Amino acid sequence: MKTYLITTVLFIILIGTKVAAQDAIEEKTYPEKFGNTLNLGIGIGYYGYINQNTPVLHADFEFDVIKNLTVAPSISFYTYENYYYWGGPKNAYRDYRYRQTVIPVGVKVTYYFDELLKASNRWDFYAAGSAGVAIRSTVWESGYYGDTKINHSNSNVYADIHIGAEFHMTKKLGLFLDLSTGVSTFGLAVHL
Repeated sequence: MKTYLITTVLFIILIGTKVAAQDAIEEKTYPEKFGNTLNLGIGIGYYGYINQNTPVLHADFEFDVIKNLTVAPSISFYTYENYYYWGGPKNAYRDYRYRQTVIPVGVKVTYYFDELLKASNRWDFYAAGSAGVAIRSTVWESGYYGDTKINHSNSNVYADIHIGAEFHMTKKLGLFLDLSTGVSTFGLAVHL
């Protein structure tokens, strides 16, 4: 996974460098428009109920709402495999394997601080909040007849806080880093 991530990052930087030489970014003027942006990212999520980091794919599309504020419908995807120790009078106690696939669907509201920070034309800085519902599907190993709910206290509703930055390689392409209380991602921003 590390090799894939490093190769992907280097490839994106190489493409961005070549395109940047051909597509110069104009001087930033305010109010800047942040919407009409497709963000595609890969990242790591930590979920306490599974006690491990999990690779995540993420996508959202930002729309301008008012000056420096966007709203973005979003969707993510992650899957993991784990074990649950179970047994009973008719079943020997042992670890049973299960795979859970989760698709969080929600909305992210982002406020950009570029004007306040007098950021250069190559950078965007933001804080955001997101909320939504996680759609879950769990498949258990055959022979398991116990409770199929993985975590009884875990809700399908989520809410996260984000901070992040985007580096504009060109007028149309940027690289972003989004740090979050749920899923932190690194990816490509496509400005349409």
